[in-house]
Amino acid sequence: MRQLFNSTYVTLDGVIEGPHLWPALKGGTSDEGEAIQTELLQKCDIVLMGRRTYDVFAPAWSSRSGDPYSDRINTMRKVVVSTTLTDPEWNNTEVIASDVVDRVRDLKAQDGGHIVQYGFGDVSRLLLEHGLFDQLHLWIHPQLVGPSDDNDLLYRPGSAAAFDLVDSRVLSNGIVVATYAP
Repeated sequence: MRQLFNSTYVTLDGVIEGPHLWPALKGGTSDEGEAIQTELLQKCDIVLMGRRTYDVFAPAWSSRSGDPYSDRINTMRKVVVSTTLTDPEWNNTEVIASDVVDRVRDLKAQDGGHIVQYGFGDVSRLLLEHGLFDQLHLWIHPQLVGPSDDNDLLYRPGSAAAFDLVDSRVLSNGIVVATYAP
């Protein structure tokens, strides 16, 4: 049985939207962070995403190759939750347009590698509400981004959930990768 992991970048003030627009961290991109992300991706054989994540990931990753992360994500199975995407161009991509909770339960029940989902939007909240996540990997960036729209924040009104810290790593650039399980 597969497990479902979420991996999300978040600032100290709870912003999750547009990490590529956040001020650069002192020390820049971390080789440690890339290794952790690649290690997580290697455990998985499905990337699950919503339409907004697909629209960012597909053009960014499909144009890259030659490193373990981009080579892996480009060849693996991708599942997009969307009622508007009908003809995905990124290879190995399928669309779930309805019965999302049941379809994700079915994916989890299959044999194979695990499932990873990036970001924390409407799809994540639905999965959280139905207890489908096995782990949350929060990449806590040591910065405040400032005023943001409610849709840009990790916390939004909804179902409460409690988690246990099962692992943490502090990267040389100050990012803390905290792994939680329900």
